[in-house]
Amino acid sequence: MIRSLLLISALVIAPALDAPATAQRIQANPTPPPATVPGSAPLTLGEVLRASARAAPQIVEALAKIRSAEGRALTASGAFDTVFEADGRSRALGYYDGTVASASATRPLTDNGGYVYGGYRVSRGSFPIYEDQNYTNRLGEVKVGALYSLLRDRLVDERRTRRTLASGDIDIAQFEREAVAIGVQRRAIDAYQNWVAAGLRLRAYRDLLDLSQNRRGGLARQVELGARPDILLAENDQNLVRRRALVVRAEGDFQAAANALSLYYRDAAGEPVLVGPERLPRDAEALSGVTVAARQDFQQRRPDLQVLLARIDQGSARLALAQNELRPRLDLRGEMGKDVGPVGLGGANRTPLEAAVGFRFSMPLQNRAAKGRIVEAQAEMDALAARSRFLRDQIAIEVEGITIGVDAAEKLAAIAEQERQLAERLAAAERRRFELGSSDFFLVNQREETANDARVRLIDAQARIAAARAELAAATADRAALGLEL
Repeated sequence: MIRSLLLISALVIAPALDAPATAQRIQANPTPPPATVPGSAPLTLGEVLRASARAAPQIVEALAKIRSAEGRALTASGAFDTVFEADGRSRALGYYDGTVASASATRPLTDNGGYVYGGYRVSRGSFPIYEDQNYTNRLGEVKVGALYSLLRDRLVDERRTRRTLASGDIDIAQFEREAVAIGVQRRAIDAYQNWVAAGLRLRAYRDLLDLSQNRRGGLARQVELGARPDILLAENDQNLVRRRALVVRAEGDFQAAANALSLYYRDAAGEPVLVGPERLPRDAEALSGVTVAARQDFQQRRPDLQVLLARIDQGSARLALAQNELRPRLDLRGEMGKDVGPVGLGGANRTPLEAAVGFRFSMPLQNRAAKGRIVEAQAEMDALAARSRFLRDQIAIEVEGITIGVDAAEKLAAIAEQERQLAERLAAAERRRFELGSSDFFLVNQREETANDARVRLIDAQARIAAARAELAAATADRAALGLEL
């Protein structure tokens, strides 16, 4: 009677215990909509990095900032545009009936603070003596001239400085975009490795659960036949519940990791893609991480250091402009003019070729504004230089520390692999002894769980290696390793 009740209990409890596992697996492995699944092959790190580099919103935003800086540079270059002017004046009433029209074009020099110009002027009618300069020959007057700075504004002026600063802003925006891209790719690697590690841990806990489920049928038959005590079946059910709880928790972690990965893995339209469990890699080879090439010039490739150097260059341009304002102004000017056509009302004295030269001189006596700007620019450059020295030291120490961490993680992973192999050998041997009746149920479960814990620790150790390598790639600005040169 007791055996019949145990048999009935076993037949009732087993499906009930199996049903939650089946439900959890169905819930944890939903079939994603076809529109969000780009393929069924195992998802690779390179695929994630390419998608992230192409469509990550942070990178797209940084590219927009580059375009904004290019727009400011174009605006600054507008100071060197050629300017065309036209002017006309006619006396409508009065004794004199003179009419004059003129047009001119002025083009600033790109390597000097001066400019060149040319113009044409023509007049008709008569003008009062105080407007005698308006007279021209019948076909008008052609005039060309130039102004050239000899002291102030000769080497640098406000227009060229604005253009230099705008060019520096483009460089800074590009370096900042690279820094953003490195950070995004670094986090994308972490998200992918966490997803793989969570999936492999889930697979390990499911394998552990399968051992208890497969063992339960044999135990139930042995209890029914009286070969095993009743308490052994209850103990196995207890292990089933505990192991199923581990699976449920691992399934939640895996779904959370897939959700976090969708922030970086995007489709062609830039929309996040929720990766299904069918794309999980088959083994821990996907946890190998990125391959970092050892380079000695990693400091010069760091975008944050390049930003500081670009700002130092901008500070030098501001300092040069402030020093320029302390110089006296000495401008040389030359002009040539020629009236053409028949002689007008102004007389024949306008027909010969005219040429004139002149200069303009001024010197600041108290220019405290420029002196203050010199002090300000020099202090800013000193501060940036000190910051760059600290950043160089910080980068060197950071890379050395990460390298030490990578080596330590690789050694720990090797030890974890040895521990896993030994634990699995002991678990397999203990299961054979249990099947032959030479071991007890408590010991075989303990061996299995110890082996599974060693397997999970190995996964964690491999994930730490991948994370350390990704951090080293980011610290050395290894664009190839981060998928930015694919």
